[in-house]
Amino acid sequence: MARLQILELPEGNSDDRPPFVLVIDQAGEDSLFITDGPDIWPGFKNDTGCQHVIVTTETIDIPANDTSGYLTPTGAKQELVVQLGDQDIRLLIDKAIRRNPHGAD
Repeated sequence: MARLQILELPEGNSDDRPPFVLVIDQAGEDSLFITDGPDIWPGFKNDTGCQHVIVTTETIDIPANDTSGYLTPTGAKQELVVQLGDQDIRLLIDKAIRRNPHGAD
C-alpha cells in the first residue's frame, strides 16, 4: 500500500506557508498514482498547495518523518515523577492512603 509523506522545504522570503513536497512511495505499478499521475497532479497540487509531487514504487525514508525515536522498548516502564515542592507526590499520596485506607475522615 502506498504511503504519503511530507517533505518540508526551506522557506523563502515571499512564502505565506512553509513549502513542501508530497512524497508518495511504495505505490504499486498499477496504482492510480502511477497510471493516472500526469492527469491528476496539476489539480492535486493546486488543491493541496504542495510545490511538487514525487511518486515512486520504491521506499523513500525521510529522516524528519522518522518517529521510531518515540517508541519505547517492549517491556519498558514509562514513569512520570511529579513533585510537590521538594517531595515526590507519589510518596505523599501513599502516606495519605496508608493513614486513611478507606477514604473515611
